[in-house]
Amino acid sequence: MENHKKSLLRLRLRVTAKKRGRDPGSSGGAARKLRERDCVNSVRKLQRREIGGLPRMARGASSNAPEKFRNIQLQEEFDTYDHNVNWFLKLQFLKKRSKIIEIVAAKDVIFALAQSGLCAAFSRTTNKRICFLNISPDEVIRSLFYNKNNDSLITVSVYASDHFSSLKCRTTPIEYIRRNQLNAGFPLFETESLKWPGFVEFDDVNGKVLTYSAQDGIYKVFDLKNYNFLYSISDKNVQEIKISPGIMLLIFQRTPGYVPLKILSIEDGTVLKSFNHLLHRNKKVDFIEQFNEKLLVKQENENLQILDVRNSVLTEVSRTEFMTPSAFIFLYENHLFLTFRNRTVAVWNFRGELVTSFEDHLLWHPDCNTNNIYITSDQDLIISYCKAEEGCEDDGEGSHLKELPPLQFLLLAPST
Repeated sequence: MENHKKSLLRLRLRVTAKKRGRDPGSSGGAARKLRERDCVNSVRKLQRREIGGLPRMARGASSNAPEKFRNIQLQEEFDTYDHNVNWFLKLQFLKKRSKIIEIVAAKDVIFALAQSGLCAAFSRTTNKRICFLNISPDEVIRSLFYNKNNDSLITVSVYASDHFSSLKCRTTPIEYIRRNQLNAGFPLFETESLKWPGFVEFDDVNGKVLTYSAQDGIYKVFDLKNYNFLYSISDKNVQEIKISPGIMLLIFQRTPGYVPLKILSIEDGTVLKSFNHLLHRNKKVDFIEQFNEKLLVKQENENLQILDVRNSVLTEVSRTEFMTPSAFIFLYENHLFLTFRNRTVAVWNFRGELVTSFEDHLLWHPDCNTNNIYITSDQDLIISYCKAEEGCEDDGEGSHLKELPPLQFLLLAPST
């Protein structure tokens, strides 16, 4: 029964930036002042950006700046739980209160998905619940995707009648959800057998959908605008596919000395480059990742390799500097990538240089693959829950606050 809770899609952080190059022999007092100054600089920088704190950074008259923050306050609270819906639901765990694991905003409609699999839609116009999106009494919704291409919501669900074994996708126009006309939606990818370990992946950057049918070992690519089938990849030796803007990386089963790779155009599946990447024999591959023309390869207890696939230039980062992370986030606009390891965050460039690190702040969640990470569209500000600093937990406002993780901000741009 727990299978329905496993996350489907590749999901999409904080802290004051720590300056590099600090003199290790500096006094404790000087170091403390530097930390305080860095913190203030980050706060001032955020303040300048948002409210024009300094004349040279202001976007408008400074006298008007406080107005931007004056009305930031709680506007509305929504409750997804409704005991009146119990008569419709067959599954007991759907009838119980459950924490929210995913929130999706689509213009004036907000969707909240509970860990149980119950999903509710709320109107920001009326501030009332519109409906529950579970159209079947045994439906467990596993994930949501807002398709901006056609202003619709895609739900990915499993069903008790199917023993929660197959993924089912359904799209419903937002306009019809506003009217509580869920029957206007229709199923997607009905021809695909999406049983474990099959999957569906929505690629908003390229406007594509990738499905994998484990039953016949076929990958298929669909257009996200109209869901038309584009092409398929039926090579059973493909172990994994990585998607990057404009291209796909096909990773094949490795041989003892190398791993075969192919780079395809995501638009039509044309092979752009086919090559073998040499590996250390008898050593596990920790990860292979693709970022535009850069290929990142890391083996167990070996250096990180950054390969430019255009000219075959190889850059290595010492294994003592770069340890295998548990997850990545690629910042395509800034040509940087974030790594997460043991609750810490680091920022790297593709020359193999550590841009900045935030080990002085720990993420609240040991599992960074959660929806509690938000990155702004400019990719210069990350918001996440982090553990409170020592000595700051008791703020005199009640002991219950110790249980709440503080929401903190991480500025990616260098301090000025």
